[in-house]
Amino acid sequence: MRAHFVARYAILKYMLKYYEPTTPDVDLLFAALADPSRRAMVDRLTGGPASVSELARPLEMSLPAVVQHLHVLETSGLVRTEKLGRVRTCTIEPKALRAAEQWVADRRTAWERNLDRLGEYLAEHPGQPAGRSKSKPTRQPRQRSRQ
Repeated sequence: MRAHFVARYAILKYMLKYYEPTTPDVDLLFAALADPSRRAMVDRLTGGPASVSELARPLEMSLPAVVQHLHVLETSGLVRTEKLGRVRTCTIEPKALRAAEQWVADRRTAWERNLDRLGEYLAEHPGQPAGRSKSKPTRQPRQRSRQ
C-alpha cells in the first residue's frame, strides 16, 4: 500500500510542476493569439511583410481597431512594424513563434511521459481500477469526546 501511495505522490508532484506559472513573454504571446482577428493577421504575415492597410482589408473593423490589434501583437513580440514615410510595414517575428512552439512541445513531452507511466501502471495491475485497492478499507469508529 505504501508503494502505491509513493507512486501516486510522485505522479501528483510531477503534474503540479506542469502547472507552474509561465513566463510573462509566453503569457503575452498566447494572449495575443487568443483573438481571431490577430491570428488572421499573423496568418497573413507568415506569407511575407504587409502594410497595415493590407492587413485591414479582409477584416471587418476600422483601421484604428487594426492598429490596436497590431500594438498587442507588437507587445507580445509576434510582429514588428517599421514606418517608412506614410506606410507602416509589418513583419512576423519567427523567434516568438518558436517560443510558443517550444512551450507546447515541452507540455506535450510531459503529458506523454505521464501517459506512458499510467500505461505501465495499468499493465502491472490488470483488472484493477487505477487508484483503488482490491479490498475496502475498514472504518474505525469515532470516539466521542467527553465533556
